[in-house]
Amino acid sequence: MVTPEQVKELRERTGAGVMDCKKALTESNGDMEKAIIILREKGLAKAAKKAGRVAAEGIIDSYIHGNGRIGVLVEVNCETDFVARNDEFKGLVKDIAMQIAAANPKYISREDVPQDIIQKEREILKTQAINEGKPEHIAEKIVDGRIEKFFEENCLMDQPFIKDPDKKISQLIMEKIAIIGENITVSRFTRYERGEAVREGQTQE
Repeated sequence: MVTPEQVKELRERTGAGVMDCKKALTESNGDMEKAIIILREKGLAKAAKKAGRVAAEGIIDSYIHGNGRIGVLVEVNCETDFVARNDEFKGLVKDIAMQIAAANPKYISREDVPQDIIQKEREILKTQAINEGKPEHIAEKIVDGRIEKFFEENCLMDQPFIKDPDKKISQLIMEKIAIIGENITVSRFTRYERGEAVREGQTQE
């Protein structure tokens, strides 16, 4: 017998709907952790559809790393204020802030990278391949592979998750969409590193 208290706890932990929580708990015979896995498995198929919905709620969070050496501000959006106050969502935002601090992405997604930056990078990579002795037509194929590495290093969504390198940040967010049942987007972030502005100023001079 599934109790209202169990449904409430599962809803608070996942943000999923009342009926979905009740079904998952029934299927798992009241096992909370199994119910969460069931919600995740069932939700992944629906997550792609939810990913296009407007997400205007959410939170701005901060993360300070290394005794004040690195600081991050990030805004992550969801669809409702209820989910914005959910522990599962807050945990995701904290993980994203930590990711930005550790991996130092320059862009949210590859779509945000200016075309002139991509073109310049392709030219550099092609020159490198030719200098390695590769024929030009082979060099072009090598560039296609290496540009993916550029996206992986510089775009948050393409980066391997620091807590689980087999999973990209985009996959992590899709899993949370599946669990929570709302679209989730990273809209902006800023990363500060102590002494960075001073070093940049010296370089410009």
